[in-house]
Amino acid sequence: MIIGIGTDIVHIPRMARLLEKHGDKIAKRLLAQQEWQQFQTIHNPAAFLAKRFAAKEAVVKALGTGFRDGMRLSDIAVISSSLGQPTLAFSGKVAQTVQQLQISHSYISLSDEAAYAIAYVIMEQ
Repeated sequence: MIIGIGTDIVHIPRMARLLEKHGDKIAKRLLAQQEWQQFQTIHNPAAFLAKRFAAKEAVVKALGTGFRDGMRLSDIAVISSSLGQPTLAFSGKVAQTVQQLQISHSYISLSDEAAYAIAYVIMEQ
C-alpha cells in the first residue's frame, strides 16, 4: 500500500552558485558517504547535487515528516546501480522513521534538463 508520494524540483544554477560560494563544504553537508565518493568523480557537480537535494526533499515529503527531530540530509543516500538506476538507502533518524512507519519499499526517479533537476519518490508499506 502506498503511504506517501513526494516530489521536489531544484534550480541547478542555484546549486552552482552555492558550490561556488561554499565549495565542497556544501556537498559534505548534503551528501551521505557513498554519495560523497561518487561526487568526487562526476563531471557536473551542480546537477549531481541538485538531483540529490531534490531526492532528499522528496523523501521527507513522502514520509510526511519534513526534516525535523534530528533528521539530516546525509541520513538519506541515493545510490546508483551499475546501470544508473537510483535506489534509496537510509540511516540515522530517517532510518528510524522508515522503520516506525513500516516502509517496505521505496521508489525514486530522478531527472534533470537544462536548468532544473526533479525527484519523485513513492513510499510503500
